[in-house]
Amino acid sequence: MMTFILSILISTITLGSVYMVPTGHVGVITQFGKVVFSQEAGIHAKRPLGLQSVYNYDVRVQKDDVKAEAASKDLQIVTTDIVVNWHISPSKADEIFAQVGGRKDVVDKIIGPAVSEVVKATTAKKNAEEIITKRPELKADIDAHLEKRLAPYGIVLDDVSLVNIDFSPEFNKAIEDKQIAEQQAKQAQYIADKAVKDAEAAVNKAKGEAEAQRLQQETLTEPLLRKLYLEKWNGKLPNVVTEGSTLLIKP
Repeated sequence: MMTFILSILISTITLGSVYMVPTGHVGVITQFGKVVFSQEAGIHAKRPLGLQSVYNYDVRVQKDDVKAEAASKDLQIVTTDIVVNWHISPSKADEIFAQVGGRKDVVDKIIGPAVSEVVKATTAKKNAEEIITKRPELKADIDAHLEKRLAPYGIVLDDVSLVNIDFSPEFNKAIEDKQIAEQQAKQAQYIADKAVKDAEAAVNKAKGEAEAQRLQQETLTEPLLRKLYLEKWNGKLPNVVTEGSTLLIKP
């Protein structure tokens, strides 16, 4: 009986001393609440009887949505929805766990505030129109500054995506009104240009017709008119001759 109990005790201690770190994770080992070392993926041994605990830190690429509000250079309120892709540097996992905590702590304490700070700093350098028209440039600025901001904590920035940039309802309405006014101005200019072209075409047509009439009048001499008249005459004299009538006398 004692042998059986001893076997169970030994098995329990042995099994409690073995742990596995999954692929894509780093095992952070703590002893009495203090981080002592870290282990890469695989099967490892630790001190038995609960003297040491293991926290498997995910060091794969993580994705988090962060909303940041800031003011532009011309004092327009800008709300930005940002997707941040990041991962923990495996060699820094034990330090981050000791200084910050787990994944949620990293997002709440480091990434969220860093994004807010960087967005405010970069947005303040551009006016509202530049934020809209120079979006790739704004993204590049946020990318560069956020990477520097997170690096000291052992957090590697993989990418930043500006999913949505929005302004106040009043500013959005002003942009819409401006676009409508520009379209109306373009339409009015088109109509004005068309009217000018139509008028020029009418003038040119009138000039052409007047020139044609002038040339025709110059070519229609009296002998030619008489010839044309004779060509058109059917040879019959009028049945009724009134006072003032002139008879055509055949030569």
